[in-house]
Amino acid sequence: MTDPAEHVVDLIFGRWRSQILYAGAALGVFDHVSADRATTATALAQAIGADAALLYRLLRALASIGLLREQEGQAFMLTASGALLRADDARSLRAMALLEEGPEHYAIWKHLPAMIRDGRQNAFVREFGAMAFDHARADRGYGDVFNQAMTSYSALQSQWAQEALAGFDFAPVKTLCDVAGGHGHLMCAFLQAHAHLKGIVLDLPAVVGDRERLWAPKLGLADRCTYVGGDMFKAVPPADAYMLKLILHDWNDDECVAILSNLRRAVTGEGHVFIIEHVVSGPDQPHFAKLFDIHMMCWGTGRERTEAEYDALLTRAGWTPLGGRYPSHRTMGVVVGAA
Repeated sequence: MTDPAEHVVDLIFGRWRSQILYAGAALGVFDHVSADRATTATALAQAIGADAALLYRLLRALASIGLLREQEGQAFMLTASGALLRADDARSLRAMALLEEGPEHYAIWKHLPAMIRDGRQNAFVREFGAMAFDHARADRGYGDVFNQAMTSYSALQSQWAQEALAGFDFAPVKTLCDVAGGHGHLMCAFLQAHAHLKGIVLDLPAVVGDRERLWAPKLGLADRCTYVGGDMFKAVPPADAYMLKLILHDWNDDECVAILSNLRRAVTGEGHVFIIEHVVSGPDQPHFAKLFDIHMMCWGTGRERTEAEYDALLTRAGWTPLGGRYPSHRTMGVVVGAA
């Protein structure tokens, strides 16, 4: 059993690890280190334009948290975990690290005690004077990192969503719409898994207008996937089923009901909606969703919810809740509603 004092000390200094990871990703360390050949701190400093002595100390710290392996002569090799922070890795989480440990998301957490005292969430407005989505449109640097992070995390999330819905009968579904679906990574995963499906990706015109980032043309699925510019708070295209991946957690209950009601009015056929989220587990059960919920408290007006809370939103919007489906690890879940 872990000593309580050791446990608390480990928690207190936990942010050091993520900031060390962030520095390595921001400097491009992982893109210049190999898993099969050691690179010295001096050579790496020349490659990335850094001070060799200070860089060595960072590399040593990165090795201590399992992202690099230190060899003799201040030389380093890449670990399997460190490889996930390379920009060219298919499963790269580099952009997620740059977003979550970057200056904007780091800054908003300092407002947490004050928000809880006065009962008003949304530290992004407190810190930057604007909602996060508005700040992303105004600040191109933050907006680019945000979009890249959403894409970088999509590979894992698509895998988890498909596992959760492995037993669902998609045969009656002819048209599937991903609401606020970004560049279509999740949609393409479902199109590849179900050859009969036609897909629609709805997002803001500026998002779907960025043709170079759209996944369907890259994957040869353009003939089965249509990108539509629009606003989910105003209207959505008709479809037999809708997906909402990490969308409802951005919004308060009334905003969620408005979105779900628009889907309910537009749905065709038997009609289903798939709410893909980090679903809060029961009392005294540790879960990532309970931590993510605090981030959402800082980031905007939304929250993470229990399955019962999502069921209540579905009911208010005119859907019939069908319960949750989960992958084996239950990191994410899919709460299903029927028309």
